[in-house]
Amino acid sequence: MNIVDELKYDSNGLIPAVVQEASTGRVLMVAWMNKESLRRTLEIGETVFWSRSRKEFWHKGATSGHTQKVKDVAFDCDKDVLLVQVEQSGAACHEGFKSCFFRSIRGEAVEVTEPKLVDPEKVYGKK
Repeated sequence: MNIVDELKYDSNGLIPAVVQEASTGRVLMVAWMNKESLRRTLEIGETVFWSRSRKEFWHKGATSGHTQKVKDVAFDCDKDVLLVQVEQSGAACHEGFKSCFFRSIRGEAVEVTEPKLVDPEKVYGKK
Protein backbone atom coordinates (compact mmCIF):
# COMPACT_ATOMS: atom_id res chain seq x y z
CA MET A 1 0.00 0.00 0.00
CA ASN A 2 1.15 3.56 -0.74
CA ILE A 3 1.73 5.94 2.19
CA VAL A 4 -0.64 8.48 0.61
CA ASP A 5 -3.42 5.92 1.04
CA GLU A 6 -2.34 5.02 4.60
CA LEU A 7 -2.67 8.58 5.93
CA LYS A 8 -5.76 9.46 7.95
CA TYR A 9 -8.05 11.94 6.22
CA ASP A 10 -11.11 13.57 7.78
CA SER A 11 -14.71 12.82 6.76
CA ASN A 12 -14.28 15.16 3.77
CA GLY A 13 -11.17 13.31 2.59
CA LEU A 14 -8.84 16.11 3.75
CA ILE A 15 -5.69 16.29 5.86
CA PRO A 16 -4.22 19.51 7.29
CA ALA A 17 -0.83 20.55 5.92
CA VAL A 18 1.38 22.82 8.01
CA VAL A 19 3.75 24.59 5.60
CA GLN A 20 7.11 25.53 7.06
CA GLU A 21 10.03 27.42 5.52
CA ALA A 22 12.80 24.81 5.43
CA SER A 23 15.68 27.26 5.92
CA THR A 24 14.26 29.07 8.98
CA GLY A 25 11.63 26.78 10.50
CA ARG A 26 9.05 29.59 10.25
CA VAL A 27 5.47 28.39 9.82
CA LEU A 28 4.20 30.07 6.67
CA MET A 29 0.65 28.77 6.40
CA VAL A 30 -1.78 25.94 7.03
CA ALA A 31 -3.83 24.52 4.19
CA TRP A 32 -5.66 21.33 3.29
CA MET A 33 -4.74 18.45 1.02
CA ASN A 34 -6.60 15.43 -0.24
CA LYS A 35 -5.00 12.32 -1.72
CA GLU A 36 -4.85 13.78 -5.22
CA SER A 37 -3.37 17.13 -4.19
CA LEU A 38 -0.74 15.31 -2.11
CA ARG A 39 0.08 13.07 -5.08
CA ARG A 40 0.39 16.14 -7.35
CA THR A 41 2.61 17.87 -4.77
CA LEU A 42 4.93 14.87 -4.61
CA GLU A 43 4.94 14.55 -8.41
CA ILE A 44 5.72 18.18 -9.36
CA GLY A 45 7.74 19.21 -6.29
CA GLU A 46 5.59 22.29 -5.59
CA THR A 47 2.64 22.54 -3.23
CA VAL A 48 -0.85 21.78 -4.48
CA PHE A 49 -3.74 22.10 -2.04
CA TRP A 50 -7.49 21.54 -2.02
CA SER A 51 -9.48 24.75 -1.63
CA ARG A 52 -12.41 24.03 0.66
CA SER A 53 -14.19 27.27 -0.31
CA ARG A 54 -13.71 26.99 -4.08
CA LYS A 55 -13.89 23.18 -4.18
CA GLU A 56 -10.91 22.96 -6.54
CA PHE A 57 -7.20 22.23 -6.62
CA TRP A 58 -4.93 25.15 -5.86
CA HIS A 59 -1.33 25.13 -7.08
CA LYS A 60 0.36 27.61 -4.74
CA GLY A 61 1.88 30.41 -6.80
CA ALA A 62 0.02 29.67 -10.05
CA THR A 63 -1.55 33.15 -9.96
CA SER A 64 0.95 35.11 -7.86
CA GLY A 65 4.22 33.49 -8.90
CA HIS A 66 4.97 32.99 -5.19
CA THR A 67 5.63 29.28 -5.40
CA GLN A 68 6.63 26.79 -2.74
CA LYS A 69 9.35 24.34 -3.79
CA VAL A 70 8.94 21.23 -1.66
CA LYS A 71 12.00 20.13 0.30
CA ASP A 72 10.34 17.50 2.53
CA VAL A 73 6.92 16.08 3.35
CA ALA A 74 6.56 14.46 6.77
CA PHE A 75 3.58 13.23 8.75
CA ASP A 76 2.90 12.99 12.45
CA CYS A 77 2.76 9.84 14.59
CA ASP A 78 -1.03 9.58 14.17
CA LYS A 79 -0.72 9.99 10.38
CA ASP A 80 -3.35 12.75 10.40
CA VAL A 81 -1.29 15.94 9.86
CA LEU A 82 1.34 16.79 7.26
CA LEU A 83 4.41 18.98 7.73
CA VAL A 84 5.53 20.31 4.37
CA GLN A 85 8.92 22.02 4.35
CA VAL A 86 9.39 24.38 1.43
CA GLU A 87 11.58 26.99 -0.17
CA GLN A 88 9.19 29.93 -0.38
CA SER A 89 9.41 32.36 -3.28
CA GLY A 90 7.83 35.69 -2.32
CA ALA A 91 4.81 35.98 -0.05
CA ALA A 92 3.08 32.86 1.25
CA CYS A 93 0.07 34.84 2.50
CA HIS A 94 -2.64 36.08 0.14
CA GLU A 95 -2.61 39.32 2.16
CA GLY A 96 0.94 40.00 0.95
CA PHE A 97 3.02 38.85 3.92
CA LYS A 98 5.79 36.24 4.03
CA SER A 99 3.74 34.18 6.51
CA CYS A 100 0.02 33.95 7.17
CA PHE A 101 0.99 34.29 10.85
CA PHE A 102 1.92 37.98 10.65
CA ARG A 103 -0.17 39.16 13.62
CA SER A 104 0.50 38.56 17.31
CA ILE A 105 -1.67 39.16 20.35
CA ARG A 106 -0.08 41.69 22.70
CA GLY A 107 -2.33 41.92 25.75
CA GLU A 108 -5.51 43.57 24.45
CA ALA A 109 -3.87 44.67 21.19
CA VAL A 110 -2.91 43.01 17.93
CA GLU A 111 0.51 43.76 16.48
CA VAL A 112 1.57 43.23 12.87
CA THR A 113 4.95 41.56 13.29
CA GLU A 114 6.41 41.63 9.80
CA PRO A 115 6.42 43.90 6.75
CA LYS A 116 4.01 43.42 3.87
CA LEU A 117 6.00 42.18 0.86
CA VAL A 118 3.45 42.81 -1.89
CA ASP A 119 0.17 44.59 -2.47
CA PRO A 120 -2.39 41.78 -2.87
CA GLU A 121 -4.53 43.85 -5.27
CA LYS A 122 -1.56 44.10 -7.65
CA VAL A 123 -1.01 40.34 -7.45
CA TYR A 124 -4.57 39.01 -7.42
CA GLY A 125 -6.68 41.99 -8.51
CA LYS A 126 -9.48 43.63 -6.55
CA LYS A 127 -11.97 41.39 -4.75
